[in-house]
Amino acid sequence: MSILFEKTSINKLTLSNRFIRSATWTGMADESGSVTPKLLRLMGDLAEGGVGLIITGHAYVHPDGIHSHGQLGIDRDLLMPGLRQLTRLVHEKNGKIVAQLGYGGSYLSQSRLGNMSNKDLRGVVQAFALAADRARLAGFDGVQILAAHGFLLSQFLCPRYNPRRDEYGGSLENRTRILLQILSAMRDIVGAEFPVLIKINASDGVENGMTLEESVIVAEMLQDAGIDGIELSGGLLNVANLMEVGDGDEENKVYFEDEARIYKKSIHVPLILVGGIRSYAKAENLVSSGTADYIAMCRPLIREPSLVARWKKGNTETATCISCNNCVQEAITGSGIACAPPKEKEAEQTFFPQKKVRLPAGSSFPQGTSYVAVSYTHLRAH
Repeated sequence: MSILFEKTSINKLTLSNRFIRSATWTGMADESGSVTPKLLRLMGDLAEGGVGLIITGHAYVHPDGIHSHGQLGIDRDLLMPGLRQLTRLVHEKNGKIVAQLGYGGSYLSQSRLGNMSNKDLRGVVQAFALAADRARLAGFDGVQILAAHGFLLSQFLCPRYNPRRDEYGGSLENRTRILLQILSAMRDIVGAEFPVLIKINASDGVENGMTLEESVIVAEMLQDAGIDGIELSGGLLNVANLMEVGDGDEENKVYFEDEARIYKKSIHVPLILVGGIRSYAKAENLVSSGTADYIAMCRPLIREPSLVARWKKGNTETATCISCNNCVQEAITGSGIACAPPKEKEAEQTFFPQKKVRLPAGSSFPQGTSYVAVSYTHLRAH
C-alpha cells in the first residue's frame, strides 16, 4: 500500500489517508452565516470522494471579522443546528472534518490592527476560544486557526502591517503573543485531546514581512505550546502569487516544497503542505521523502471531488484541474464555488500576476479591490 493511504493520527484524530482538503471560501453559507443545502452537498461529495480530512472555509469567530459574502459563521449558538448537520453528514459518509476559524483583519492596512485596544484583543482571543468550543460541541473533529495570507492573526506576525508598540508589536515574540494566547485559551476550554491545527505563512513575500527564518521560530513556539499540526502556505492578500507559473515542470511544481524541507529540520508535529500539488507521484514523493506528512489540495478537489478515490483505485493520472480559477468566479456571482469551463481568449487578470513578485515597501493595496478579490487571491495559492 502506498504511504499516502496509510492510517495516521493527529492527536486523537485518526485519518484514513494523508490527503486533506485545504480550506477555501465557498460562498455557500446564507446571509446569517448558516449552513445551506448547497454547502452540505459540497462537503458530502468531498467525504464520499475519499479525502482523509476536510477543512472548512474560514468560519468567522466574531461579526467584526466577517471577510466575504457567503462565509460560514461560528460566532453564536444559533448557528449550531446547521453546524451539527454538517458534521453528522460528513461522518455518515466516513469522512472527518475540521473547522477553520478566522478573523478577517484590516485588509492590509495598519489602521485597524493599530487601533485595537488590549480589551479588543482579549475579545478576539475569547472569540476564537468560544468558537473552538462550538466546533467541538457541533461534532467537528478539530479546529484550524487561520494565521496566514494577511488575515488578522497573520498581520500580527508581519512587521509591515503591525504598527503596535506594546506587547503585541515589535519583536517576534510580541507579534506571536496573540496566537499563543488563543491556543492557550482554546486548550483551557476544549482540553488537550481535541486537535488544534494552525495555518501560517512560510513567509509573507513582501519587504518588511515575516521571513522564513521567523516563521520557523513561530512554528517552534506553537509546537512548544501544544499545537497539533501546521499547514504551510505563504503570501499576503495583495501578493497574488508567490509561485512561478507557466514555465518549468508544472506537474511537479510545489510552491513551498523548499520551505517545507527547512521546516522539517525544526518542526516535529505533523506538517501539512499545500500549493500546486497536482501529481500523485509528486504527492507520494513529498511524503516518502519526509518533506511533508500530509498533502493538502483545494482547486483539484473543486474540479474532482472524487480525485482521492480515483487515485486509490489505481488511476493515478494527474488531477484534471488546470488552475484557471473560474471556480471562484462562480462564487463571486453568488452561485457558490464550482468548476466552470474557461472562456475562450479570456483576458489576463492583471491584478493577479503570473510571476513571482515581491511588493516593495510603500506599496498600497490596489484601489478598488473588493473583499471578493481578496478571497480570490487566497485561493490561487492552492
